[in-house]
Amino acid sequence: MNLFKRTILASVLALPFMAQAAMADGLISIIVNDPSNPYWLAEGNVAKATAEKLGYSANVGAHKGDTNTESNLVDTAITNQAKAIILDPANADGSVGAVKKAVNAGIPVFIINAEINQTGLAKAQLVSNNAQGAALGAMAWVDAMGDKGSYVELFGAPSDNNAQTRSNGFETVLSQYPDLEKKAQEVANWDRTQGYNKMQSMLQANPDINGVISGNDEMALGAIAALKEAGKLEGKVIGGFDGSPDAVAAVKAGELTYTVLQPVAIFAKDAVEQADYFIKNDKLKVAEEKQLFDCILIDSSILDVYSFAGPFQLDR
Repeated sequence: MNLFKRTILASVLALPFMAQAAMADGLISIIVNDPSNPYWLAEGNVAKATAEKLGYSANVGAHKGDTNTESNLVDTAITNQAKAIILDPANADGSVGAVKKAVNAGIPVFIINAEINQTGLAKAQLVSNNAQGAALGAMAWVDAMGDKGSYVELFGAPSDNNAQTRSNGFETVLSQYPDLEKKAQEVANWDRTQGYNKMQSMLQANPDINGVISGNDEMALGAIAALKEAGKLEGKVIGGFDGSPDAVAAVKAGELTYTVLQPVAIFAKDAVEQADYFIKNDKLKVAEEKQLFDCILIDSSILDVYSFAGPFQLDR
């Protein structure tokens, strides 16, 4: 085949890809924490699918809690002339600089899941109502405990405001019951392996605890594994938070007392839709920057009535 014919053939083959690129309304960059966690995986997948449905091209990057990686991902979005950035921030304080950089480049930023400690930068911050969800879970946990007993708490990543908000929500409820005694609290950074390790050490120091309350499902599932290994799972009251598929399966199996479903699929979709509205109209679809989405308690009784349409998507 001569050079002329090869050039024509290459051009013809490239036409569908060129047409697809031309049809896209631009790029929306989505930056999440760590897709190895099913919660953040669903967050990125829903945001990407929504952007593509609205006619954009979309990519998903992960900072894994590292602000330097996050900053590099924002730089890439700027270089690629993204129309908007959907960001689950790495650090409440440390991510402010990355958001400022995007805003200074003229790219609107829509925050999801975790907040930054500065208002007026992001066009919106869409998060679970963590205080409401923590209180909801804590009340179910107290009821299962029978208002008394000893327990330990697994705390999330201190750099994420959600960790302290949930812990405060637990404490607000549990402190009202004098016969409940907290024996220990350990930071496990939202991670299943760390939850397992921290549960092992707390169990060695407190072998007769009655329950575990956890800031997320991954840490709770790690605690369940440690209790199983020690032969001490039976009769324990264990509470999670997120509503992950593995946690729902553990509730069905009777190992996890409940999980609190975060509506991540809802606010990830809403964030992209709000970004789309802003891109097309140069004004906000929702006036409030901070938007809270209520959580739902998932226990065995609700699973008898409702099912899941997909990860983190309760089918009502």
